[in-house]
Amino acid sequence: MHCGKPVGSEGEEYCPDCRGTKSRIRQGRSVWLHTGLVPGAVYRFKYKNKRRYGEIFAAEMAKWHGEIIKRWGIGEIIPIPLHPSRRKRRGYNQAELIARGLSMYTGIPYRADVLFRIKKTTPLKELDRSERRLNLRGAFAVSRKWTAPENILLTDDIYTTGSTMESAAGILKKAGVQNVYFLTISIGQGI
Repeated sequence: MHCGKPVGSEGEEYCPDCRGTKSRIRQGRSVWLHTGLVPGAVYRFKYKNKRRYGEIFAAEMAKWHGEIIKRWGIGEIIPIPLHPSRRKRRGYNQAELIARGLSMYTGIPYRADVLFRIKKTTPLKELDRSERRLNLRGAFAVSRKWTAPENILLTDDIYTTGSTMESAAGILKKAGVQNVYFLTISIGQGI
C-alpha cells in the first residue's frame, strides 16, 4: 500500500491514482476516507476556527497509526505550510495544529520553521490533477539552516491527488531527506 487509498484487491499496492507514476513519497496513511461526516468535520476545522479539532484528529492519528510511525523511524514531523497571506486571513495553519498534537502524542519533534510556502497558489479544490501540479511548481522552499533527518513525516488535513505532498517531498528530498512519509486526517478516493 502506497498512499492509503482504497485499491481494487488486497494484493494491489497502488491505487489507480498512484499506479504508473513515480512518487517522491515513500508511503502515507490517513485516518478516514473523505466521506460521510468526515468532510464536514475537516471543513469546520479548516475554515470555521474549530482549532480544538486539531488535537482530536492528532489523537486519532496516533491511535490508528502510531505503530507504523514508529516503524518508519520518523525524525521530525513537518506540517504542510500555508502561504503567509492565507495564514494571516485564517489565523492558523490546520496542518501545524495536527503536527503539534501528533508530536505531543508520539514524542517526535515537530518543526514548523523548516518548510515554507513561498508562492501564493490557487486553492487546489478548484483544479484538476494536471492544473494542481502546475499550480504547485515552485510553491515550497526549505530553510537553509535546517539539518535534514533521514525520515520525515508530513502532515495535512486531506490527501486528494497527492500533488501537494509530492511537491513538498521534492524540495525536502533536495534538502537531504531520504524518505518522506505523510499522514492526513482523510483521503479522497480519486478525482
